Amino acid sequence: MRMSVSRFVRTVLQHYHAHGRAMPWRDTADPYKIYVSEVMLQQTQVSRVLQKYPVFIQEYPNFAAIAAAGLTDVLRMWQGMGYNRRAKFLHQASHIIVNTYAGTLPSNTEELLKLPGIGVATAGSLACFAFNARTAFIETNIRRVILYHFFPRSSDVSDVQVMTVVEACLNEIDRLKISAYRTWYYALMDYGTHLSQAVPNPNVRSKHYNKQKKFEGSDRQIRGALLRRYLAGGVVRLENEREKRLWAVLQSEGLVPAHHPLHTS
Repeated sequence: MRMSVSRFVRTVLQHYHAHGRAMPWRDTADPYKIYVSEVMLQQTQVSRVLQKYPVFIQEYPNFAAIAAAGLTDVLRMWQGMGYNRRAKFLHQASHIIVNTYAGTLPSNTEELLKLPGIGVATAGSLACFAFNARTAFIETNIRRVILYHFFPRSSDVSDVQVMTVVEACLNEIDRLKISAYRTWYYALMDYGTHLSQAVPNPNVRSKHYNKQKKFEGSDRQIRGALLRRYLAGGVVRLENEREKRLWAVLQSEGLVPAHHPLHTS
């Protein structure tokens, strides 16, 4: 039987009060630090972000510090996180925030969506976590929880259907007069993490589910290795046609310069 929204909200909040996770970006009201955490958490496990986040924040304590740094330096600091375009987007966004918004992160989703690398889900989470805005958004853990409790026997469930439940939950939060929207979403995400370890993945029943491709031997792995060679300095040697092709991709993405000296076999 499908769970009622009111019972679901109670279940999620009770789990959070008993098992909520402590994270440094939850203990700050600084929009910059929350922004960095949200960019890092895109497609990267929390455990890896917990290691990199304090080091990155110490090196770059605000948007102005990132904007003043060279992209190569930011990429070096980012190493170990993967998906290096995020570092480039963070560097670009910092320039925009410094030059257009006087170094202050904009608080509404429309402005946040104008920043490089920020999609609908991240804009919604930023507005919520940095400014406690009442926003409806979906990410992996949220989708997992909604599918598990509200669509237990359904397949090919669309995010439009999931968003209907997310909105209903926000209405219930309002009815309960719980004004900390960020707390609700922290609770929802932590409950999703709990379910990921307790039940088979409900996300496979999402219409938008894509199984992550194997990393070992992938283009992504080779691109990361090429970028590390470049960041280490000196001449980059391209060993085969695949590396040449992927080096061209790195150049097209602006992660390495077209003029960098290299050797080809």
